[in-house]
Amino acid sequence: MDKRRDWTDGHVERWLPVLPGLDPEIEGAVTRMNKLSVHLRRVRERSLADFALDRPEFDTLHKLAGRGGAATPSQLAADLDIAPASVTGRLDGLERRGLVHRTPSKTDRRRVDVELTAEGRQVWLGAMDVLSHEEDRLLGVLSPAERTRLNDMLRRIMVAAETSGDAG
Repeated sequence: MDKRRDWTDGHVERWLPVLPGLDPEIEGAVTRMNKLSVHLRRVRERSLADFALDRPEFDTLHKLAGRGGAATPSQLAADLDIAPASVTGRLDGLERRGLVHRTPSKTDRRRVDVELTAEGRQVWLGAMDVLSHEEDRLLGVLSPAERTRLNDMLRRIMVAAETSGDAG
């Protein structure tokens, strides 16, 4: 068991006298998950800035890549949980930058197909690579068996959160 201290240890120690009923293990785990989430969000934001992307643009490229590099605007709107008009605005900017290409559908003249360009794929992969390296660095302190256990425990916690309907 690693007994090195982190910021959260001091945080828990400060709050125990103030909240005597505080469970230090729960407070420690939740605080660490929150701080890790903030850390990874900051890494992602720096990565996006390096690739001159904002979060909505990256999310759009990410969803498009997740569909094999091609989708309709309505599919992207559903994936992103936003209005179709919002997707159109995002696609306009991404197309001007050469990251996506829109073409009329071959099967339905009323529809447009959106494709990730080679440059769009490279930009998306570059931004993903920075975050992936940091995730690997952080979780690399655990053995493969520990990563599996951590993943299983977090899954159980997420199932409990999703049961309330608020953590979808």
